[in-house]
Amino acid sequence: MGLLGRNFAILLCGTSLAMTCGTGMLRAQDVDGEDVAAGEQAAVGKKDRATVLQRLVIGAGAPKVAIDTPQAVTVLEQADIDTIQPATIGEIIRDIPGVNVTGSDRLLGQSFNIRGIGAPENTGDGGRIIVNVDGAQKFYEQYRLGSFFSDPELYKKVEVLRGPASSTLYGSGALGGVINFVTKDASDFIAEGDTGALRLKADFNSNRNGYLFSSVLAQRMGDNAEFLLTGNYRFADAYKTGNDTVIIGSNFRAWSGLAKGTFKVGDEGTLRLSYQHWDSDLEDQQLSQTSTAAFFGLIDRHVVDQTAIAAYENPFTDNNLLDVKVSASYSNTSNSQRNADLRASCSAGSFAIVCDSDYAYETWQLNAQNTMEWAGDNWKNFLTIGSQTSFQTRQADAYFNTGVPFPVTFHPEGTDLKTGVFVQNEFTWDERLTLIPGVRLDWHRLTPDGNVIDPGTGMTALGSSDTAVSPKLAAHYKFNDTFAIFGSLAHTERFPTLDEVFSTASSSATFLPSLDLRKEKSNNIEAGFAVSGFDLFQAGDTGQIKVTGFHNDVTDLIVLASPFAAGFNNRPGFVNINNAEIYGFEVESAYDADYVFANAAYSYVIGKDTGTGAYLQTIAPHEISLTLGAKVPQHDLRFGWKARFVAGPQDPARDSDGPLPAPNATSTRFATSFNVHDVFLSWTPQDGQFKGWEAHVGVDNIFDEQYKEFLINDASKGRTFKIALAKQFGW
Repeated sequence: MGLLGRNFAILLCGTSLAMTCGTGMLRAQDVDGEDVAAGEQAAVGKKDRATVLQRLVIGAGAPKVAIDTPQAVTVLEQADIDTIQPATIGEIIRDIPGVNVTGSDRLLGQSFNIRGIGAPENTGDGGRIIVNVDGAQKFYEQYRLGSFFSDPELYKKVEVLRGPASSTLYGSGALGGVINFVTKDASDFIAEGDTGALRLKADFNSNRNGYLFSSVLAQRMGDNAEFLLTGNYRFADAYKTGNDTVIIGSNFRAWSGLAKGTFKVGDEGTLRLSYQHWDSDLEDQQLSQTSTAAFFGLIDRHVVDQTAIAAYENPFTDNNLLDVKVSASYSNTSNSQRNADLRASCSAGSFAIVCDSDYAYETWQLNAQNTMEWAGDNWKNFLTIGSQTSFQTRQADAYFNTGVPFPVTFHPEGTDLKTGVFVQNEFTWDERLTLIPGVRLDWHRLTPDGNVIDPGTGMTALGSSDTAVSPKLAAHYKFNDTFAIFGSLAHTERFPTLDEVFSTASSSATFLPSLDLRKEKSNNIEAGFAVSGFDLFQAGDTGQIKVTGFHNDVTDLIVLASPFAAGFNNRPGFVNINNAEIYGFEVESAYDADYVFANAAYSYVIGKDTGTGAYLQTIAPHEISLTLGAKVPQHDLRFGWKARFVAGPQDPARDSDGPLPAPNATSTRFATSFNVHDVFLSWTPQDGQFKGWEAHVGVDNIFDEQYKEFLINDASKGRTFKIALAKQFGW
């Protein structure tokens, strides 16, 4: 699909640009002339209609719509999540350009990849992609396991900010970007005039007999407090691929819940207290969740993810120098493994993975920021100053078959202390020019436990500390309501993780700690343009297109050295690649009218080790995603078709239709081009006897295509019928 994909992308860009710019300008000229009625309708269209690119973004500084941000941002809202009917977190983000799931489609095998950054078994996400739940950072790293465990039913909104420019606000080292998950609130369910609501939902998908049972209870207590309590139970059998192959170990069972209280404090203050819990306890589960390596056999595994947050914010509208946000959070992700098939082989060193074992990441975090505002006749200025501090403890214990414990040295225990301060200024002149300079300074200290030995001294390895700086400059200029350009320069530095610095193993392929590992450094350039149009084909319709090009130069990229390389034994396991470059572009376009809507996206990413010219293994192929839909407003119906057209791997050695891989290749990420099609229908009656009901029906992979995502090691699901029914009661 290489040539076809490129030609289709050019056609997509050209058609969207011509449609949006040409027709939009023509209508604008009519409005400037005598067509006053059309002008009034255009204003209504701008105000009331919002496409994907017109959604509000709260994670990129002062709130603004996505098309007006000087970086690539995608916002998915509750209606999108309901239409997708996702069984896993990864299914939510699959259509976002430049964003992929990596590892597997198993519940415990998913990690994120943004613009070629992020992959399990290659140091995991390792902080290169920052994942937040209501502002609390989530992190997990374990051999042959994913990095984020949760249920889609807990969330009402997902923001994906692509590129390193997000490091200023969220933390140094966000080479790929940031993913923000926003949990539901009681006010999302309580209708105007009511004080409470109960929502019940059931969901079924045919491919693997998957079920979801969900309940939401929301209650408002007077004018100053409201409470939310949710509970979800989800389970499924192992899924089948397009050729009816059963993916062993993809079955799951998990329950989750969210308790949240929101309280008014004083005239404008808001206090939010929340606790989120996700729990998967399953016997005879595949030990390897990120690959098809059946050699590792089965294991009993109990994974628990907990997040507790206390957050306070106050805009102080009568004082332009105060807009305060403070939050404290606690996160604990734990994994208890027992009764592996290969437990008889339990021994210290690499094969500790088959021993009874306990792993956990426990993180305490404190965030604080204040935004000051100044304004003149034709300008506004927002200055944000903040700090973030986190203390993370890593647990990794294994037990011989006799019950005697021993440390897991390739997952070393230790602590990671980080603290950072940042300042970002956002200046807007004449509602046209926006300048956003910012800088962040971070300090961290890694401290291993006493089981990590420095091979140079034979003594216990000492801790290490370092600093990182993340400056940026972004600009956005609107020539008029139709056309805008933007660009940014950003530098960030990522600290190595505990695994990368202190991991050691003894087996047929021994590796030592990487005590001299250097931090990664990224220099990123982005530039692009955005086109908006109103009253394109009918009064009140709207369309946008946003094109973003980027070049990310990464120095000292950290990778796991190949265990099959000559001389690997008795050498550091993790090493720095001198230099890698990742570049490409993304196209997003959207159209919405009274009876039709459409979205299209294209991502083109190239990544290479500039020293050797070798392709990076974490770069997904070029991809086009399309959505075409229709609306029947008088019956509250939305339905449509979605498609993804994915090219083959850029590296011929990794294409299933190309040369065979080397005999000792460790990765199974081989694939070929494919296209997959889905259909969907949503019915959400707003009035009449069915008010309060919701129905969502869909068919994924309607042609039962046999295919495999490049960054996922299992073949994907075959044809899947989905249906979800929900009923809400109010009082």
